Parts: sequence; structure tokens; C-alpha cells
Amino acid sequence: MRRSKAQKFADFVTFPLRAFTLFHKDRCGLSSLASERFDYAAAEVTGFCLDVGCGFGKRFIDEFLGGNGRGIDVFPYAGLNDEHIVSNLSCFPFADETFDSVTFIASINHAPESQRDTELSEAWRVLKRGGNIIITMGVPVVEVIVHRLVWFYDRFLGFHVDMDTERGMAEEETYFLRDSEIRERLERAGFQRVIRKPFRTQWGLNRLYVAWKD
Repeated sequence: MRRSKAQKFADFVTFPLRAFTLFHKDRCGLSSLASERFDYAAAEVTGFCLDVGCGFGKRFIDEFLGGNGRGIDVFPYAGLNDEHIVSNLSCFPFADETFDSVTFIASINHAPESQRDTELSEAWRVLKRGGNIIITMGVPVVEVIVHRLVWFYDRFLGFHVDMDTERGMAEEETYFLRDSEIRERLERAGFQRVIRKPFRTQWGLNRLYVAWKD
């Protein structure tokens, strides 16, 4: 499922079209924005991975990591069973140092604000020494525009292009986290060497953060 150089070039050139049409699955030889996020995140995964907020069918684990990991979520999306549903993400159901990587792909903003530090501390606990955490998050103004556009498409056109429409936004959830908050929370949880990498094929308007448990 990794993209070729030719695919990345096509995705770069057509980014405005893909951003405003917001198709949920790859089509017409172009990557969906979701596939793009998964591709960038997969490049940073170092081994057995925990995907927090895995969404429909734990697609990242199954399609982009070849099943090498576990997906968990608080919402019973289609394709998930009891082993993937966690009622309280402030306590991950795994032993210490189980995973090589932990991912929050467009999901850390859905953790209630008062629980974000706890969830990141749990990510640190279940990571092996030398493991990494990967978070994706768009530029704040872009996240707001995209969510408004998604709301319009889903409500008035019936497209159902986003998971938020099905599950809704709970209290203390937000559309985005600022760069400074992500860095501060990662450091409070014990992670080190926090770096930010732009999604070049999304013109730098989305990015991922990688940090390590040394």
C-alpha cells in the first residue's frame, strides 16, 4: 500500500482537488487524504504497532502494516470487534513495553482535553525502550475549514466522508491541537527528541510528529 514516487507526484499536483472533494477512498489513480496520512505514518513505524483511535476496520494496521499491530478505539465502528473496543483510553489493556510504535493518526484531538496527558502517558508505558510515538495533525486553520466542509457535505449532500459525522464530537474534543500543545504534552509524558515532518504531497498543510522513548 506504500505510494510510489509517481503516485506522490500525482498526489502533490492534485492536492487542491483532493482536498476539496474529500473522497474517502482512493480513486481515479489518486490517493485519498486518509490513505496519504496512513502512508506517511507507516514510514515512521518501527515494528509491532498500537494504533489508538483506529477507526473503520482498523485500516492502518491491516492495509499499511500488514496486520503487524493492534488497533483500539472507543467507538464501535464497522469492522471492529470486542478486542478492539476500549471503554476508557486512560488505561490501555496492554502490558508495559509491548509495542515498538504507537500511532495517533488524526485522533489525539478526539481525546478529551483533560485526558490527553493520561493517554500519552499510557502510550509511553506500553512502548518499548527505543520505541516511538507518531501523531498526525493538520494546520489549525485547515482543520477548521476541512471539518466545516465535511459537515456541509455530510449534512446536505449525504456523502458521509468523515467518521465525526457518525460518532459526533464529545465534550472536550477539539478539531485540532496546536504545535506547542503537542510538543508540551509529549514532553510531559516522557518522550524525547520531538520532531515535526510536513506532508509534502499536502503542501505542508498536514504534518506528523515523531518522538522517542529513550
